[in-house]
Amino acid sequence: MTAPHFDLARFEEAHARIVSAIHKTPMIRSQTLSDLVGAPVYLKCENLQKTGAFKVRGALHRLLRLDDEQRARGVATISAGNHAQAVAWAATAAGMKSLVVMPENASPTKVRASREYGAEVVLHGDAKVAFAKAFELSEERGMTFVHPFDDEEVVAGHGSCGLEIVDQVPSVHTIVVPVGGGGLSSAIATSVAVAKPGVAVWGVEPEGAPGMHRSLQAGEALHLDTVSTVADGLAAPMAGVLNHALLAAHAQGVVLVSDEEIISALRVILERTKLLVEPAGAAGVAALLEGRIPVKAGQPVVAVLSGGNVDLALLGTLLADRGATLDV
Repeated sequence: MTAPHFDLARFEEAHARIVSAIHKTPMIRSQTLSDLVGAPVYLKCENLQKTGAFKVRGALHRLLRLDDEQRARGVATISAGNHAQAVAWAATAAGMKSLVVMPENASPTKVRASREYGAEVVLHGDAKVAFAKAFELSEERGMTFVHPFDDEEVVAGHGSCGLEIVDQVPSVHTIVVPVGGGGLSSAIATSVAVAKPGVAVWGVEPEGAPGMHRSLQAGEALHLDTVSTVADGLAAPMAGVLNHALLAAHAQGVVLVSDEEIISALRVILERTKLLVEPAGAAGVAALLEGRIPVKAGQPVVAVLSGGNVDLALLGTLLADRGATLDV
């Protein structure tokens, strides 16, 4: 697939549509991470976004682009949790019905929050099977399917995060973004490419869900037979076709980190910055701490903390069971 045209005006228009309803999330400089990485490290705190993750940017923008007939029929989606919450919140705010299909092993915290935001939640199979179920139900009920990442309007909305990054850190040299299906990473890579050319954007995936990493190597968007990672927010069973095309055109690449490295980074973030993130949100910092992202001394690096919707009971288990963190 040839990457579609996204110019700066398109991202600015999308940002203007959603800006009054979302947070311009904080940008925090961490001295500890800067010392460990060897360059100034800033954290883009999307864990403090409405509904606890970046997903609300794209979901809200997609819903705002629906016509009256589509709004009346409602929307359906598939999600491990963060996109589900975002669609539920945005739909309820717009007076629309929403249906979300989630894997049976979805975080109970994310399931409960999606229902509390107003969605009908259906638990069904694993991530791959849940995708098919969501398409089936959306067709049966005549609802508009809101793809969690492979959608131009979703990408346009997520691009608002890239615009904020270059506004908050004008001298940014490198941006590191967690990758699931590729919605956020492709949006940031593309919006930054048109807003501030020359900034290096890297994606980070878990070793147990390397869909985009393999897709970039293969030259086409691939599906995975299985995924296994503690970072449920990055456990998409496929790379988005649109997202693959945009990342291939605008990103430096996608690197891999282990679950152990993700949890170690989560611990460092919690201990030294006092920010609570879910495992998916720690992936970018993990890649920096493990030296998988090239940096230059004195050149600012921004790591996107993509979400903070972590189950507290699971958090305690992860931090207790995993090995010692870095000596910080």
